[in-house]
Amino acid sequence: MSVVLYSTNCPRCSVLEKKLSMAKIEYDIVNDADLMVEKGFTSVPMLEADGKVMDFREAIEWVNDKQEQ
Repeated sequence: MSVVLYSTNCPRCSVLEKKLSMAKIEYDIVNDADLMVEKGFTSVPMLEADGKVMDFREAIEWVNDKQEQ
């Protein structure tokens, strides 16, 4: 599974990063603002897992679901 966290190191980005680490989900971090704009992101953090892009709320739910499995 490929997981990418698009982050600007904001407080919500840090929360999502900690959740991913606690769930032992391996991920890459992208801090390139130009790339985020190119992808059409208007807020951060955004999480991309196997091609599915999720905003903060969706990403937290996804991580929680993964922890329960």
